[in-house]
Amino acid sequence: MVEESSSFIKNAFRESVEFAIILGTGHTDSGFNILNSIKYTDIPHFTASTVESHKGELILTEVKGKKGLILAGRFHYYEGLSTAEVAFPIRILKSLGVKELFITNAVGGLNPSYIPGDIVLVKDQINLQPDNPLRGVHDDRLGLRFPDMKSAFDFSLRQRATEVLHKMEQVFYTGTYVGLQGPSLETPAEYGFLNQIGGDLVGMSTVPEVIVAKQCEIKTLVISVVSNQCYPIHRITETTVEEVIQVVNKTTPKVIQLIKHLIEEN
Repeated sequence: MVEESSSFIKNAFRESVEFAIILGTGHTDSGFNILNSIKYTDIPHFTASTVESHKGELILTEVKGKKGLILAGRFHYYEGLSTAEVAFPIRILKSLGVKELFITNAVGGLNPSYIPGDIVLVKDQINLQPDNPLRGVHDDRLGLRFPDMKSAFDFSLRQRATEVLHKMEQVFYTGTYVGLQGPSLETPAEYGFLNQIGGDLVGMSTVPEVIVAKQCEIKTLVISVVSNQCYPIHRITETTVEEVIQVVNKTTPKVIQLIKHLIEEN
């Protein structure tokens, strides 16, 4: 399946790519030079995105002479997919020659220091989704059966991002991401539990993609935007998807600026 999907994309774009960007909820491709695009539904073995705020297109872009791909919309476990299906695009990126992956997402802030609109560079994750994308029959061509997750979040990329954000005079944090299955948001008791086990951020994506990217040996940077405060308990307010998108939209230009700087300087 990977070979068929990869071959289709190569024939459609006819370009070698070096990097890829996954856009999360509220993040848009605005600000990128778009050369070409393919609908997910046209790519063999790709699943159609069922989330309204996710565009569902694979975009060919260029940053300072370097070609890359933008996944405008991602898949989620809560859509009824397995985590292997959620992370399937990562295997295609590896087949296409992608070396660096930039993942964005919208998250709830479990760290009481975070406020909506804050940028957080993810340094680690806790998988509380009831599945693992590597579960099942193993194919040695895909990577190690038991990849060590110690360095799943590439330190060098995160260090470079830190330097760029300092130059931008942008306030940011580093934190640990907790991945849940969704689609319901968490209860106050759950937010308290997640904070107690070391979570700074909570979301419904990212974890499967990071696991497969590590197995594929793709250097990965995850950039989160806090959409709402989830801790301490007295700060929690009811949150809608529309409010999440509105908050993240305001911070998207800064995230795009960061990613473009990292690509240009590499």
